[in-house]
Amino acid sequence: MAVSYKDLGFVNTIEMFKKAMAEKYAVPAYNFNNMEQLQAIVSACLETQSPVILQISSGARKYADQTLLRYMGQGAVEMMKRMAGEKGLKEIPMALHLDHGDTFELCKSCIEHGFSSVMIDGSHLPMDKNMELTRQVVDYAHKYDVTVEGELGVLAGIEDDVKAEQHTYTKPEEVEAFLKATGVDSLAIAIGTSHGAFKFKPGQEQSIRLDILAEIEKRIPGFSIVLHGSSSVPQDLVKIINENGGKLKDAVGISEVDLRKAAASAVCKINIDSDGRLAMTAAIRKTLNDKPAEFDPRKYLGPARDALKELYMRKNREVLGSANRV
Repeated sequence: MAVSYKDLGFVNTIEMFKKAMAEKYAVPAYNFNNMEQLQAIVSACLETQSPVILQISSGARKYADQTLLRYMGQGAVEMMKRMAGEKGLKEIPMALHLDHGDTFELCKSCIEHGFSSVMIDGSHLPMDKNMELTRQVVDYAHKYDVTVEGELGVLAGIEDDVKAEQHTYTKPEEVEAFLKATGVDSLAIAIGTSHGAFKFKPGQEQSIRLDILAEIEKRIPGFSIVLHGSSSVPQDLVKIINENGGKLKDAVGISEVDLRKAAASAVCKINIDSDGRLAMTAAIRKTLNDKPAEFDPRKYLGPARDALKELYMRKNREVLGSANRV
């Protein structure tokens, strides 16, 4: 039986993005796979008074079960409302979003399970096939007031089921035709960000193509732009992981200075996943290394949750500019 996202307490991204573009910040889109990640995201965004997009990848659905994730999402909204009342804070808008959906059937299933937003990623297809698939999802989603994100251009890297060896920048001259043909509500573009923790080589400039972003913004003024693969791979976290038995060689991410510039332009949603994985892994490795006799999951997942919360609070305040925007 289908359920509406409105019944679960979520919002779609239309008003979120309008406000973000008007006030020059980006809404954080954080991925989650388990309870601790979800707790950290909700707490961090509530306490910084930031809107948030809870993202679930197709890999996360397989890992955690689609039904369980739906109720976890609903529970996250109830948790946020309770905490807001207890702390005297404003409730924050929350969207539930499918990250990198690759088929119409997957997007349809997510919509029926209460997602308020879906991404259909046809970027690996020829342009005409990408537009055809994206239009199919848009036509279905909009009947239920669900917003749709499309993608034009290919990000290199590996993250869950998304894999690409070569990076293809979004061509500004193709953007207008894509939007007209598909009717998407937001567009993910490729300007040098990439999936995973190994985005650049050590010593290589960590810059992204802000010139391409500026050209796209000129062609589609006022339209919502999304950046994927935007983790910065904090080197202090990489160091902690490697000092406690890890082997993350040459893990380098996106410049936070560039991300703040992008958030102050047409980019109104920035996806961050790998940084969260690094924060949790660093905390878990350190706890187990310092206390090798520990076997209670709460004793190492608790610190990992706290580290993730701290990271996301800083991202909201210093990188995305989304703090105190409710």
